[in-house]
Formats: sequence, C-alpha cells, structure tokens
Amino acid sequence: MNLMVIADEPAMALWDYYNPDLTKDLDLILSCGDLRPEYLEFLVTMANCPLLYVKGNHDESYASRPPLGCIDIDDTVYDFHGLRILGLGGSMRYREGAGMYSEKEMSSRIRRMKRKITRKNGFDILLAHAPAKGYGDLKDLPHRGFSCFNDLIGSYRPAYMLYGHVHASYDAAFQREIIHPAGTRMINGSGYYRFQIGDDEYPGEGKTGSALYDLYVSLKKRSGKIMNVLQDQNEIY
Repeated sequence: MNLMVIADEPAMALWDYYNPDLTKDLDLILSCGDLRPEYLEFLVTMANCPLLYVKGNHDESYASRPPLGCIDIDDTVYDFHGLRILGLGGSMRYREGAGMYSEKEMSSRIRRMKRKITRKNGFDILLAHAPAKGYGDLKDLPHRGFSCFNDLIGSYRPAYMLYGHVHASYDAAFQREIIHPAGTRMINGSGYYRFQIGDDEYPGEGKTGSALYDLYVSLKKRSGKIMNVLQDQNEIY
C-alpha cells in the first residue's frame, strides 16, 4: 500500500508547483495537522485517493471550515481496507485555545478510545500531531511530546506512528524517522513523505482477530456485493 504523510508546512511541489509524480499511485494520504483546509482539498482532488486527517494546534478554522472531501479521524479508529488507523490530534497545552491538551487530558482521550481499539483488536498506525515524549520532540513546552503516547505504543505495538509539530525547518533537531523501543516506526511527516506498508504489516480486511468486528466487515462486504448484483440486473433489464 502506497501512503503519503503530510504535516505543518505546505510543500511547493504539492501546491505552488504541483508535481503529479509525487502523488502517482497513492492509495492514501494522512495529514498530521496544521495545514490549511484548501491545501488538503487540493491534494485529495489531485491525488484522487482518500485523505484522512487529525487536527493540529493551529487548526481552529476547521471548526467552521473543515476541509471538504477529507475525513476527520480524531478520536476514532478508522479501518482502511484492513489498515487500522487511530487518530489523536493536538499538541501539549501551552496557551488558551483549541487543539491543545495537558498530559492528563490526552491520557483521558486515550482511555475513552480503549473500547474502540478493543473492538478492532488494536491498531496499525497512530496518526497524531504531537510526538511521543523523548522521540522527536523538543524540550520546550509547546513542542514537548506526550508521555501517554509511549504507554499507548508500548501496550499495542502499532507498526507506525505518524506525527508532525516539529518542523523540518527546525534545523538539527529534526528527525524524519525513529524506531521506538516497542518496535514502532515513527515518522515525522513535516512537509511530505511517501512510504509503503507491506501486506504483512497489517491484518487485512476482516482479519483483525476480533470475531464480532470481522463478522461485521464480512456482512458489510457481502451486502455490498448483493447491491452491486442488483444494480447490474437493473441495468440489464
């Protein structure tokens, strides 16, 4: 599966001087936040593939002007053809305003998510705005990562964590990829970054190991096939 992660800073090659080769054959775009709605709308149109996003600490405008054609997955686990993606946007709280959380508040969000995580028997990607504490973050409060992300990763061991907030323009502090002690591949999506996920890195559609959820997916696929057959018959007759 071909994916692109984006965050924080619009890339000129994807906006001002759009290069179609960069989005060729993409299956999915994942936004880690702090990007204008118009930018996401442009990419989802030009790439012709789904775009999932979480909000950053500078995305207050999304409340009244969400990016059209894109899917907000904050506080949910989104199933994309068997690839389970957990969305937790926002940064450490350093001022009044939306899109920021204390460590305690982010921990509470994670606790509220546990039923959804259990229903899908875990997740494969953590899509966040802020880093995990000690992995790609900075020491100042605005750019400090969340300790509870380390606990979340340690408990469920997802294949990937995608985040932003620490820009590539922050000179030597920037790290594109880090491997967490739990084995999770952590990618900072500042600007943009293409990568591939192998079929062996996620369970596949209807194969999560959660009996009830897999049954639901199977029935949904079956009903979709029935609808397609009925539609074909209508067209014939």
